[in-house]
Amino acid sequence: MNLKNMMTKINPAISKNWLLILAGLMWTGVGIMLCIYAIKWLTFKPSFINLFMGLLGIGISIAANRFEFSKLAIKNIERILRLPDKVSFFAFQSVKGYLIIGVMITGGILLRHSAFPKPYLAVVYAAIGGALFLASFQYYVRLRGIKLAKLSN
Repeated sequence: MNLKNMMTKINPAISKNWLLILAGLMWTGVGIMLCIYAIKWLTFKPSFINLFMGLLGIGISIAANRFEFSKLAIKNIERILRLPDKVSFFAFQSVKGYLIIGVMITGGILLRHSAFPKPYLAVVYAAIGGALFLASFQYYVRLRGIKLAKLSN
């Protein structure tokens, strides 16, 4: 087996539509996971302060989605749509995107294991998780538009 065949097995090529699905599912899954952490921390000891923290996290997530995360998703969608028809499975994120993901995972782990009070940390997790979840629908809407465009041709 030559190197090219071996690399093809390790790094399979898939269509751009699958990349959109993968990216959307990643954003949805991570968003839900972060929101679950926030909910768990805020409901451990229910209080009015925790309710306020949860609502604050939701409010920030809506604003973050509107002003930043949806724009990032659209930028990533446009990048994916510019790729060739068959492309690496790992191309659902750019190299820069993978670096940002690494920093975010590292930061999240450090924060989760720090002495930072969980109700305050829940605001950050709810804000980022909610924004990721909301922005993930950009992928599904675009994919649906592509499917409808193909049907009408």
